[in-house]
Amino acid sequence: MTAVVAGKNQSRKRVAGAVLATALLCTGAVACGGSDSDKGGNAAGEIQSQSKVTEVITAAYEKTSKAKSAKVEMTMSTPPGKMGKAMGGAGEMKLSGVMGWDPTVMDMTMSGSALTEGDPEAPEKVRMLWSDNVIYMDMGAAAAKDMDGKRWMKMDIGAVAKQSGDEKLMEQMTGSLDSMNQDPAQQLAMLLKSPNLKHVGPAKVDGAQTQRYKGRLSVKEMMQTNDALDDLLSKSEREQLFKNIEKSGIKGYDTEVWVNEDDYPVRMDIDIKSPEGTVKTSQKFSDYGTAAKVTAPPAGQTFDLMEMFKELGELGKGGAGAGADSGI
Repeated sequence: MTAVVAGKNQSRKRVAGAVLATALLCTGAVACGGSDSDKGGNAAGEIQSQSKVTEVITAAYEKTSKAKSAKVEMTMSTPPGKMGKAMGGAGEMKLSGVMGWDPTVMDMTMSGSALTEGDPEAPEKVRMLWSDNVIYMDMGAAAAKDMDGKRWMKMDIGAVAKQSGDEKLMEQMTGSLDSMNQDPAQQLAMLLKSPNLKHVGPAKVDGAQTQRYKGRLSVKEMMQTNDALDDLLSKSEREQLFKNIEKSGIKGYDTEVWVNEDDYPVRMDIDIKSPEGTVKTSQKFSDYGTAAKVTAPPAGQTFDLMEMFKELGELGKGGAGAGADSGI
């Protein structure tokens, strides 16, 4: 019986660890570039004046804000080291699906080496649903074997971080909050505050003509212009987040955006530079205004991560007692 309890405990701990790593990837990637043949440049067209640049990005912000949703394809690469650990795992991750903003809604599928880095048993693909500030993740059939047949994990990120009592976990979770709720409209609003926002030139994205723009924000400028943080963090938490980011060695955020003839951003790249390397994120947007509705999985197929923590604590106590009695 002791072996069964211990085995169940270890299995669920492994699942919990995989879920937390995936959650960190989720929160780190929701907003945070590589490039393809669409380099752009000023050879094919005249560089716009600063007033025109501001006019274009403002128009893109307004249209994106009103659209409230779009289809998204995202690729994110994270270097190894502390940065990789903070983001949930080093390597490449891809996400595709539908995303809504104001409020945040998502139905996306994640894949890539970052998911399985450090855990070869982790699922190669994870479907993620995000609604009402709760994330649901399909951890696959293998995880369901250890979770009484329930493959969907329900998680309130803030509740997990605060109630776990794990300071390092709390730092990682709150350290990822600077990327949460960073919808394209919010990113454009922040880009408008860049002191060096400029027009790079015309470029094509997937065959469509666009204009390419680029700007840079320091960590301090990002914190000051990120209105989404006001709803997520208290003043003290915001100050702690700033200190955590500074400790990581991150110097700033380089953003590039490609705006089409309809004033919508069709691609956005964000590079976050750190001493260990650069976190590169490239997002492509299409079908603005598409339906972004998420239905939570049936309760019978869902296991709450906080309940798992509580159960793990009980299993641990039971296992420790049984082990002591048997001399193990």
